[in-house]
Amino acid sequence: MLQPGTFGLTLLLAMLTALGPLSMDMYLPSLPDIARALDAPIASTQLTISSYLVGFALGQMIYGPLSDRYGRRPVLLAAVVLYLVSTLACAAAQSVDLLIAARLLQGLSGSGAIVLARAIVRDVHSGVQAARELSLMGSISATAPIIGPMIGGVLQTGFGWRANFFCMSAAGLIALLVAARLLPETLRRSDRSGTLSVFAMVRGYGAVARHPGFLMYLGIITTTYAGLFAWVSGASVVLQGVYGLSAVTFGFTFALGAAGYMLGAMLATRLVLRLGLDRTIGVGVVVITAGGLSLALAVATGVPGLWLVAAMALYLAGVGLAMPQAMAGALTPFPDRAGTAASLMGLVQQAVAAIAAGVLGAYLVKSAWPVTGVVVAMSCLTFLLWVFRRAVPGR
Repeated sequence: MLQPGTFGLTLLLAMLTALGPLSMDMYLPSLPDIARALDAPIASTQLTISSYLVGFALGQMIYGPLSDRYGRRPVLLAAVVLYLVSTLACAAAQSVDLLIAARLLQGLSGSGAIVLARAIVRDVHSGVQAARELSLMGSISATAPIIGPMIGGVLQTGFGWRANFFCMSAAGLIALLVAARLLPETLRRSDRSGTLSVFAMVRGYGAVARHPGFLMYLGIITTTYAGLFAWVSGASVVLQGVYGLSAVTFGFTFALGAAGYMLGAMLATRLVLRLGLDRTIGVGVVVITAGGLSLALAVATGVPGLWLVAAMALYLAGVGLAMPQAMAGALTPFPDRAGTAASLMGLVQQAVAAIAAGVLGAYLVKSAWPVTGVVVAMSCLTFLLWVFRRAVPGR
């Protein structure tokens, strides 16, 4: 077993959390082909994104409280087993409705790794050290959305859309075998007290949700994430349908944008030790706003699609700077309820992203403006939330 607080454990947690973005991004180049192969409208194929996000949100309601009671390791291993089964179901789907249902289950299971990885970090670290750990995990796991679309584009071109889900299944199997061998239990036995019931879960969520600092950090996390997923859910339609990129070209181009998050998270591991949580978040919020406004400028001026990707790379760099620090700030007040706090944080984050992706899917046309409008709105809202947080003492 790996020892808590070691780089080896950080690397393992990053690999587990990478299953989420890999499941979201790898198959994006295949969306147009899925619509053709399953004889489904583009709005229905967009629902495979929304259903994943809905499952991801619902799953986070249970994993945190379960792990607070029974431990991180057994709950996480069970979630990865379910992820493997559901991903194989996606690969075998014969209709878009079955694919939507399988994606719901995939999201439900995939959320376990992310929730429990954050709870494990809080078990071992707090404050600035937790923020640094989450940033380091983010910079490592960000390789998934970078290489995922590139691999997905190649698999789509060579073998069709089902190959992407078989590849995800292989990644899930590897993650399960490694975690079963090396993942330690980080929850102290003294923390596993009380009975687990719906009432106890609601009471735990209520205690977390009443904390004003948690709510402010959660607002920043949620708005930045909604803008990110507006891009994730609409990028294939915009770059392939509006700007004419092929599946392979889209995969590599999308990866360039995703690299912005990795660079931002890597920079945050250094900045947070010098500036602290709040100042590092402030730097990230400014970069996020600049990226959103740059995207609007790129679309308005009609420049090539690569400039849209460059603007989103800037936005995502800001997300990499701000989001891990905001997560650490939200989790720090709850050493005894880290799982519950991580669940509530993820639930709200993913639910808002699912709503944004679902609404966006209904308005996707031969234009980049629906996606751009959501990204710009979320970047500006993030900036306003940050200004409000700085202006209100004690928040």
